[in-house]
Amino acid sequence: MQINTLKIVFIIGFLLCGLPFIESTHALILGVLLSISFGNPFPSLTAKLSKNLLKIAVIGLGFGVNFYKVIEVGKNSILLTFTTILASTLVGLLIGNLLSINKKTSLLISFGTAICGGSAIAAMAPVIEADSEQVAVSLATVFILNAIALLIFPAIGHLLNLSQTQFGLFSALAIHDTSSVVGAASVYGATALSIATTVKLTRALWIAPFAFAVGLFKGKKGKINLPLFILGFIFAAFINSSLPSYAQIWQYLNFIAKRILVMTLFLIGAGLSRKTLQEVGIRPLIQGVALWFVVSVSTLGLLYYNILNYHN
Repeated sequence: MQINTLKIVFIIGFLLCGLPFIESTHALILGVLLSISFGNPFPSLTAKLSKNLLKIAVIGLGFGVNFYKVIEVGKNSILLTFTTILASTLVGLLIGNLLSINKKTSLLISFGTAICGGSAIAAMAPVIEADSEQVAVSLATVFILNAIALLIFPAIGHLLNLSQTQFGLFSALAIHDTSSVVGAASVYGATALSIATTVKLTRALWIAPFAFAVGLFKGKKGKINLPLFILGFIFAAFINSSLPSYAQIWQYLNFIAKRILVMTLFLIGAGLSRKTLQEVGIRPLIQGVALWFVVSVSTLGLLYYNILNYHN
């Protein structure tokens, strides 16, 4: 396909994903197919645009969430959240050590899996002084697993007959990145989406304390890149809950945010190129898959024994 034709097709595909009948999974698959088959004509632009649009979408999703529920989830799950993040990171480091993976790469993959995918990796990378290759490999590993999660998690949820609440918790704890959590949950249902978004973003608030702790352990403060869009999400939830008389406006903004999210997933899918697959390598991917399996099975076990509680 000629480059000009490819650009036109790519732009049309991106815009089509803004239509109401296009679902998250469809957008992701379309992006992946275009990129793998013909290449991405706008690699730098889509990488930058997907990050910015994701932040805007997450903030907008806050208009569909109850602020007091966000506070309740964060307050009632402090110990469980801290424990699961720490345990996931340590297990990931152990797997990385067994596979003889570079320690910084191993920590980034582990931390990204434990908390919030790319946002967590971006925050931790400058603290441990990871180089561009280590960051790229970690991001690519998490990205590939995110793309897979979007496709298989809703199917797993239906296969196991998970309720909306259970799937919201399952996706929030077992899927790496916020975008994929929201994408998978939106396919499963409105309640699952609300719970998954709330739990994932309150969990992501732990990025700063953990990154800061690692910086102290290394004997230096380091620079911590905080995902400020999380505060935007909380602020939007606060406005939504404080001004119910403008409910129609908040619902409209929330709808727009969901469409932006779908368009973002198209761009994320387009970022999965052949080069990305080659950069990962087999051992970091094995680490990511192994840790992901442990986290997923453990989460399902906690749900099965009703250890994870969430009150609607």
